[in-house]
Amino acid sequence: MFSKWRKKSTENQVIEILSPLTGEAVALTQVPDEAFAGGHMGPGLAVEPTEGRLVAPFDGKIVHVIKSNHAVMMEHPSGLQFLFHLGINTVSLKGEGFTAHVAVGDKVKTGQLLIEFDLASIREAGYPLISPIIVTNAGEVTNSVETLTGPVTAGGNVILKAVLQ
Repeated sequence: MFSKWRKKSTENQVIEILSPLTGEAVALTQVPDEAFAGGHMGPGLAVEPTEGRLVAPFDGKIVHVIKSNHAVMMEHPSGLQFLFHLGINTVSLKGEGFTAHVAVGDKVKTGQLLIEFDLASIREAGYPLISPIIVTNAGEVTNSVETLTGPVTAGGNVILKAVLQ
């Protein structure tokens, strides 16, 4: 008799996410904002950028662009959602120094430019450049999230590995 039951895979799928920024990847605890540093928004890490370009770290979909263009949310085909937040308290700049190249609903490819930002103007305005990268729905989609720190190049280094449920 034909069985409808399938053997469930004993191996969980691991998703690797490339860095969306060039700079130094650091632990989330180094972010000078408790909402990020304390993991209240989800697990992740941060990059101290040395270049003012945020690129897509995977093929996916833009699900939200913050009105002031200092942050964007992307969804991976696995269902993982990521927040890329450029600098700390940069919402106060009201979009000055940020140029978005994507809109909600856009399908993007790995390496595609999402946002350009002016490092010098952000620094001159007195805001930290450190930029959190957060898995916003990790508890719903993953068993674990591992972050990798050190020097990174946008689109060139894996900075995060997530084991899907």
